[in-house]
Amino acid sequence: MVHEAAQGAAVNTPGGSCASGGVHAGSILIGKTLLPALLVCLGIVVLYPLVWMVLNGFKDNALIFGQPFALPTHWNWGNYVQAWNQGVRDYLTVSILVTATSGLCTVLISAWTAYGLTRSRMPLKPLATGLVLGGLMLSPTVALIPLVKMLQALGLYNTYWALIVLYTAFRVPFATFLIRAWMLDLPRDLDEAASMDGATEGQIFWRIILPLCRPIIISCVILHVLFAWNEYLFAMIFTSGADMQTLPVGLTSIMARHGTNYAVVFAAMSLSALPMVGVFFAAQRYFIRGLAEGIGK
Repeated sequence: MVHEAAQGAAVNTPGGSCASGGVHAGSILIGKTLLPALLVCLGIVVLYPLVWMVLNGFKDNALIFGQPFALPTHWNWGNYVQAWNQGVRDYLTVSILVTATSGLCTVLISAWTAYGLTRSRMPLKPLATGLVLGGLMLSPTVALIPLVKMLQALGLYNTYWALIVLYTAFRVPFATFLIRAWMLDLPRDLDEAASMDGATEGQIFWRIILPLCRPIIISCVILHVLFAWNEYLFAMIFTSGADMQTLPVGLTSIMARHGTNYAVVFAAMSLSALPMVGVFFAAQRYFIRGLAEGIGK
């Protein structure tokens, strides 16, 4: 009886192993099939509204309301030309100026602050770190009235510098948090070797530490660009002239002027979104790498 049971177990074991192996292979096959399908569906969900908006910029109101999901019967580039000439060009210039300047200031200040918080021997460093990162808890809407008074007193109200200063001040804590997390994992042997070779603190920062932080720097730049490009509250409150309006506020003005001409509105929205799409796709490799490695450290 024992011998027969042993033989039965010996016979059933390979079959059970094959069955479990077949289930495992089947689950792998299903995973390989479902994952690409899920990614394709996600890509369609993300890209379709953008493509629909761009295509509607070539239509007229009758086609937009009659066949909103159909392709344009003729490609009317006049809507894009009209949107460009009636404000998008000026709004785009202001947005590029404010975004580029504030992004440069934010990255430089944050990188130098993170360098001081991670590489220097300053006293009360934990307290300084807490004060800098405590800026993440400050809500912009709470500080609106004091900021208006302060910028009016400084003569910066309704100028480019009002938005540049505000965007920089409110993004420095978050950018410092990311860059500091990256710098903490950099070996200090690099600093010591550079100091033994006679390098100053500034040379160590600019020539050694900053190049090594390039992925997280690019990630911070992209995050800041996305924030400054789409920011509406500060741009609406601290600028009042048409020549000072950024794209979000300018698009509101275009919608007020051309509220019945939806094709021009869609064309203006497409032109405003195009630079951000190009920037993200051009730098997505560094963006994903910087966030994945920087936050995980």
